[in-house]
Order: sequence, then C-alpha cells, then structure tokens
Amino acid sequence: MRILMVASEALPFAKTGGLADVVAALPAALARLGHHVDVVIPRYQGVTAGERAGTVRVGIGGQVAVAQIWIAAAGNVRTVFVDYPAYFDRPSLYGTAGQDYPDNPERFAFLAVAALEWAAALPERFDLVHCHDWQSGLLPVLLRNGYAPAGIARTPAVFTIHNLAYQGVFDASWLPRLGLGWDLMRIDALEYWGRISYLKGGILFSRLITTVSPRYAREIQTPEFGFGFDGMLRHRADDLVGILNGIDYDQWDPARDPHLPEPYDATNLAGKAAAKRVVLETYGIPVDEATLARPLVGLISRLIDQKGFDLIAEVADELPRLDASFVLLGTGNRRYEDLWLGLAARHPDRVGAQIGFDEGLAHRIEAGADLFLMPSRFEPCGLNQMYSLRYGTVPVVRAVGGLYDTVRNFNPRTGKGMGFTFDEYSAQALLDTLRWALDVYRDRSKWHRIQRAGMSQDFSWDASARQYVKVYERAVAATE
Repeated sequence: MRILMVASEALPFAKTGGLADVVAALPAALARLGHHVDVVIPRYQGVTAGERAGTVRVGIGGQVAVAQIWIAAAGNVRTVFVDYPAYFDRPSLYGTAGQDYPDNPERFAFLAVAALEWAAALPERFDLVHCHDWQSGLLPVLLRNGYAPAGIARTPAVFTIHNLAYQGVFDASWLPRLGLGWDLMRIDALEYWGRISYLKGGILFSRLITTVSPRYAREIQTPEFGFGFDGMLRHRADDLVGILNGIDYDQWDPARDPHLPEPYDATNLAGKAAAKRVVLETYGIPVDEATLARPLVGLISRLIDQKGFDLIAEVADELPRLDASFVLLGTGNRRYEDLWLGLAARHPDRVGAQIGFDEGLAHRIEAGADLFLMPSRFEPCGLNQMYSLRYGTVPVVRAVGGLYDTVRNFNPRTGKGMGFTFDEYSAQALLDTLRWALDVYRDRSKWHRIQRAGMSQDFSWDASARQYVKVYERAVAATE
C-alpha cells in the first residue's frame, strides 16, 4: 500500500510527547512489511534535514501562499517537510509561555492543505491517508466535503486519537477565514458547543478511528474519560479500534544502547548497577554502599495533573522518608517543577530533579532505576512503562489505559507479574502501592523474577503495524 501520513511532530525532527515516537516508529514498521509511507510534518525552526523538492501552492481563505517542500528519504519511508516560515519558524511547536499560538487553527489548516496539494500532484496515487491527533483533524473534513484536490479527493482517511484531552477547539469565526463553509457548523460536523473542533472533524469524517491501546478505546466511550466526546465515540464504536503502541527496539534495547555505561540483558543484569551509579552521580546523590543498595525510583514525565503529579504533591513530604531514592526528569507545570526542585534542595541525599529533557539521561534513568513511577489520571498508551519493562525497571502505575494493557500486577500468591498497579485515583493508593513495591524489592530472588518477566514481553512495533494494516485494508474496502 501507499500511505500518506500527516502529523505535527516526528522523531528525530520535532518532539513534545509520545506522538513523535509513534510517527517515527510506525512508518518504519510498515516499511518492513513492504508498504510505502510518506510522512508530512512542518519544517519547524532548527530542522535541517532533507533536500529541496519543489514548492506547493496552498490556498487558505482566498489567499494563496507558496511553501517549500523538503524531503528526507530512508528506504520505503519519506519524511516530507512543509516549509513556511511565517507559520513554522517559531521557538516552539504549539505555543510559548504556557499559551498556544493564537493562529494555530490557520497553521495546521495550512499543513493539511499543503499535504493534500503535494500528494495530489504526484503521479502515484495513495491508497490511504492516516491522520494523527487534532492538528491533522481537518484532513478528513477536506477529503469528505469537496475541499480536496482531484488527485486525492476520494482517498479514505484513518484518524488516530493519541490523547482525547487535546481537542483543537477554536472560535467558529475561523470557518470563513479558512475558506470553509458555514454548513460545517452543525452538530454532525465541526460544531462543538458553539465553537469548532478539529478533533471532532477527524473523528466524524474518517472511515475508521484508532486509538493507542485497547483499554483506552473502551475508556473514551465513558463520561469519566471521554472529555465530552464519549457520545460521538459511542456512536462510532463499530469503527473505533484500539491498537497498542509499540516501542522502537532499535532505540530501546539495553543490550546495545549507546547511552548506557554497560550493556546488559535478562540473563545478566549487572549493567543496571553501573547505570544506577551514573544516574546517582548525575543528580549529585552520594554514591556509596547505602545508596547503591537502596532502591532508586525514576520519573520521566511532563509535570502535569494528567500524569498524576497532583497525587504525588499530596504525599511529597512522605517520599524522602521511604527507604528509596528518587530522580525526576521532566518539565511542565511550574508548581510541580518548584515542588521537585524544593524536595531535591531539602533532601539532596535522597532526591534529584532536573527540569527539561535529555534523551541520553532518559535512557540512563530507565536503565539505572529499580522502579519507575507512573500514577496517571488517564493514560492513552504510555511508552515509559514499556521502556521500563524492557530495561528490567519495575513499573508502579495506575491501572488505566495502556498502563492496564501492558503492566500485569504482581500476585504474591503465585509470584507472577511484572509490576505493581492500583485502581483508585488517590494519593493514599499511590503511597500504599509504592510501599508494597519497596517491600517486595527486599526479596531479591522474587524481584529478579519480576524483572525478567517484564523483560520477556514483546512490545515491538511489528505486531502493532500488522494491526494497522488490517485497519487500512478495512478502510479501503469500505470506499470501494
């Protein structure tokens, strides 16, 4: 198949979250199955990859602009960059100082139109368009409502929801400014409580909808997790498929990870101790027999309520009293950044915090930590718990979304399981589960069984890619 994939970010060119990992790894896995994938993303500030490959004329609201096209090819995958500095040559992807860019509706409408115009001009035809999250939600709308160029107009779309909480909701006055008719301002189109939603457009006008874990596909059809979209998702339940994200084993493999001081695998875990020592040194936590013997809890996350940091804040003063050390890497809500920096300042022998992101350090934390804490309020899929399992680092998670699908709770009666989970979204449940995990840690033979059970799981992208191909084939068949 020839697949046109459109997204707002992709590794290694631009990343704010797990979406970028998926948009890098899924096309590569599809290519290994023999398919051809073109991935269209903006050419953001600092992107230097690719070769010039012409221009594309983009009409938005009666105005026509010319964007440069750059292409970077790797086998059956081409990354196509839409280069229009007025929209994309900015310090960050979506906004600054905690505020979205006010012209985001226009920026990502421009991306959608540019992708379709570029694809339509090619001699080869695409079998399918795969759109990711609200930033590409207009593509299915354009394809199904007579706004797409002839060369691609009848191509079916599949739309993937990576996180339903981000809905691309804007003032309805954007419709004419984008050249779209007021006929789309209706409940079975873009209208959403008097405004418009790009996410809703993607959901309603795609042939099929996927999301990033089976459990999350069920959860988002409920009021608790549906963020106001549960009704329309129940309406399209027959067309909604949950496919668990994979992880890129070329990038995440402790046996050949260049970021680690020593390689290791399930048969020889000695390399974890070397990584632990480096992580402690990096964070300025004293390295001695006591700290090396004490369990190290890692957190790599956006510091926001969704990730459970409101729960962690409630028990923050309890953490340094546990028989454990803690290291955090992430950025987000200033309140949580300050909380962790304060903990580290008051307890430098137990707590380390680094605000920001460092890819190499993230790999070393996954390797050097003994436990990984991920108490999410909701979690569409989650990647870090899968990285942790791969690296023999035992997850402590709330049993929601992809965390439920990937982390089997330890059963003390049978000794089976690969992590520690809790159901109730409460600080006490988090603390009790963490204490339980730290208690089990003292039984080294039991702990090693838990580690090896996690390391034996297969979360490679190849299995996920095969499920996506089935969805693609179903979407294509539905249009014939």
